[in-house]
Amino acid sequence: MNRTMITAQNTLTQLQKQMDIVSHNMANIDTTGYKRREASFTDLLFQQFNNQTLPQLETNRLTPNGIRQGVGAKLAQSQMVGSQGSVKTTERSLDFAFTTEGQYFKVLEQGENGSSIRYTRDGAFYLTPLSPNETMLVTGSGHPVLDENNNPITINGPIKEFSLQDNGRVLVSMNNGSTVEFNLGVVQVKKSQFFEQKGENLLGLPENFAELNTSMDEILTELNGPLRNQIAIQQGALEQSNVDMSKEMPELITLQRAYQFQSRSISIADQMMGLINGIR
Repeated sequence: MNRTMITAQNTLTQLQKQMDIVSHNMANIDTTGYKRREASFTDLLFQQFNNQTLPQLETNRLTPNGIRQGVGAKLAQSQMVGSQGSVKTTERSLDFAFTTEGQYFKVLEQGENGSSIRYTRDGAFYLTPLSPNETMLVTGSGHPVLDENNNPITINGPIKEFSLQDNGRVLVSMNNGSTVEFNLGVVQVKKSQFFEQKGENLLGLPENFAELNTSMDEILTELNGPLRNQIAIQQGALEQSNVDMSKEMPELITLQRAYQFQSRSISIADQMMGLINGIR
């Protein structure tokens, strides 16, 4: 196999990964609070072939010395774009939308290895019964929504209505005339590149987070106490995804053409090798 085929094959696998990212963005265009991802590429290892053995022989040369021959490109990073999505009014009391970038709700996910705190921009919440007189606030996938102290939000008694107060405080009016208050758990994310998609529109830290030599304070800030003044939430609305189909579709077409070009390179290299091997 010659170098042309190796370079094309290496690039094909990386282009496929980028097409998967773009396709995933397009598939989630209607997912509440979804944040698109974009990929960046970098060169793989290359070799330097010098035209002259002595550097002084390259005096007054206008082009770079020698020839650099690479072996393809690789996907350097898949980074989440945290730009604000449009806000759609729903008039539903348990729908909450952030109106500023970087803020996330805290939810609890139960997994095989125990429970873990996850983060989401999807503010479409529901009530699930725990007992005849007790209900819990959950996400659309059934994960408990956490308060500022990382405790699941539970409410005792029949509920009349919900109303959002300042600083992410929710006031629950009961049928008996009493009221219950709780603070939604909210964090401000500073370095979103550390987060991984955990499925069901949830984000979380990687399993090897302890090996990254990074503290939680560098990645996010718990908006508790005086910091709750920074919370910006709107009730009766949901944030739409920040995926722009007019940008994703042309990018996907460009990637498909690049994929076809690399495939054609392999075919041409194979034909050239066939011609050379057929020389008598």
